[in-house]
Amino acid sequence: MATDDKADNQLEKLGGKAKELEGKATGDEARENQGKADQSKADLKQGVEKVKDAFKH
Repeated sequence: MATDDKADNQLEKLGGKAKELEGKATGDEARENQGKADQSKADLKQGVEKVKDAFKH
């Protein structure tokens, strides 16, 4: 399950990066910020997964 969560987090981060780049390209600051927020959220989730892994071992 943790591997699936990690993959989902990576996909979310990539999606956030795409939103950020789209926002930059179109001048849509809100879209750019939304992408940055999505990336931060994915990073936080990834950190939680790493902590869970540390406690499993």
